[in-house]
Amino acid sequence: MKPKYSLKEVLFMGVVLLLPVIYLAFLYPSMPDTVPIHFDAEGKANGFSTKKTLWFISLLLTLLAAGLYLLVRNISSIDPKKAASTSPQTYQKISIGVASLLSAINIMIIYSAFYRGHNVARLFFPILGLFFVYLGNLMYSVKPNYFVGIRSPWTLENEDNWRATHRFGSKLFFAGGIFIMVGTLLAPVKVAMWILEGCIAVMTLAPLIYSFLYFKKHKV
Repeated sequence: MKPKYSLKEVLFMGVVLLLPVIYLAFLYPSMPDTVPIHFDAEGKANGFSTKKTLWFISLLLTLLAAGLYLLVRNISSIDPKKAASTSPQTYQKISIGVASLLSAINIMIIYSAFYRGHNVARLFFPILGLFFVYLGNLMYSVKPNYFVGIRSPWTLENEDNWRATHRFGSKLFFAGGIFIMVGTLLAPVKVAMWILEGCIAVMTLAPLIYSFLYFKKHKV
């Protein structure tokens, strides 16, 4: 079943995808010839190139955002389980969220290139935390499939395990996202990096452990 695209969604996604390119075009004449394009783990610029390189980076991220949006939006067409077709609104929201995150990163890179010396981590960490909060609000309604969600051997083989694990993951992602947003805004950059890595590790491993324990508990 092919997804239906409303005019409102098409216009919104057009703005989301084109905004970084428009932003770059607006700032481009005022940019110096050499700009930072690479940043270290602490968010400080450690690689530079001509400002023309920003066009390549921005267009590449725009195409990537558009591609991922269309991929997630059309999962129902390629999912062997066909479960994605039972919750099209959830996949629509996830696809929009993924594309919006990449567009926000795109704008962040342009902003950091223009305002030389600005610590890019101060922008990236809270944005990523907000994205996890967004996913946490949607995760509980994701049906079993091979592409999106917590795909462990135990969740994919048992629908009850999938539902229980995603209810747990939903709460975990929401809480972890809030903690990342607040913690990385208040802490020094080095500490903020540890907060981000620690939260991502917990949000990645804890649902897998939960799904395994659920399997062991309910094993016939």
